[in-house]
Amino acid sequence: MKLLITGANGFVGKNLTVHLDEMSDVDYVTFTRQNTLDDLPALLEGVDCVVHLAGVNRPETEDEFAKGNADLTQALISKVESVKESTGRAIPIIYLSSIQAERDNPYGNSKLNAEKAVTEYGARNDVVVRVYRLTNVFGKWCRPNYNSMVATFCHNICRDLPIQINDESAEVKLVYVDDVCAELVRIARQMSANQASKEVKYGEVEPLYTATVGEIAQALSDFKASRTSLVTERVGDGFTRKLYSTYVSYLPTESFSYKVPQYGDERGVFVEMLKTKDSGQFSFFTAHPGITRGGHYHHTKNEKFLVIKGKARFCFRHMATDEFYELFTDGDTLEIVETAPGWSHDITNVGDDEMIVMLWANEIFDRENPDTYAAPVQPPELKQ
Repeated sequence: MKLLITGANGFVGKNLTVHLDEMSDVDYVTFTRQNTLDDLPALLEGVDCVVHLAGVNRPETEDEFAKGNADLTQALISKVESVKESTGRAIPIIYLSSIQAERDNPYGNSKLNAEKAVTEYGARNDVVVRVYRLTNVFGKWCRPNYNSMVATFCHNICRDLPIQINDESAEVKLVYVDDVCAELVRIARQMSANQASKEVKYGEVEPLYTATVGEIAQALSDFKASRTSLVTERVGDGFTRKLYSTYVSYLPTESFSYKVPQYGDERGVFVEMLKTKDSGQFSFFTAHPGITRGGHYHHTKNEKFLVIKGKARFCFRHMATDEFYELFTDGDTLEIVETAPGWSHDITNVGDDEMIVMLWANEIFDRENPDTYAAPVQPPELKQ
């Protein structure tokens, strides 16, 4: 499949071309501001589908709306129809429009006129076309302080710059740029294979998310605060996952890393890395040779240990039966050791070098209710 992508240097265009670069069966050429209309005949050679992303949304004068949207689209169509005249081949067109086309303003009218030009081209040449009226596309590489609230909020919040909110309760509908790219690739493949319906003119990008301006601002502020509290938001699924990925993409390079507190004593150091709201926390600790850590039990809390450096002996004692158990592991074994409630446990560095151990606990440590009770674990041979 070979595509012509107009506006390839724009927000969606940059993301789309990177996605296409990952696909071995897709070739594409681009039409950008560095090109002229005279370049189009050569660019259209062998193209299976045109993905028309180019347009104007923040011009210096209102007449540029018509020139950059409707007029450009009509000029593109004229070049595409010239290909049909010379080859007999009508090329499908995908046009990325805006929900502003539903509104009576200079920008909306220019997008509506561009849509009409595309749909009329399809009817005139009996070729499939698709128009996507998008709303608030968000994701990496969108220009801040331009026409995207999410991009501006992300850019400013991660730099400790103020944001302006006129109405916190105002609802906005959003689509994620990767979902847009996936839909464009999907329909382009169908069009190129003559499998897309000519009856459908308007396409949709899913999922479509709805949130208030205040909710988005609060979520982004929570993302920023998580570096201090170490408590991450639920960023593994849905809208929050995509919003968090967008936020992180706006971090300046000097913010790619951040410090976490460490607590040290004569035994070694203990460092909390990440806390979750409902799935515990991740930490690591060190122990000098001969040092024993732990010597306590829990009623409900449980933990997973992974020795990543050094040699360790784990000892366990059942608090009700006095049953004793021990095991040995080391940094080469990559073995998870899990503690069970009701068993006192400790870990001793039995090697000659510093021991480093990763630790996950199923709950965030609560100093008011730690569920941690001292109970040294003594091997049977040491008990009197």
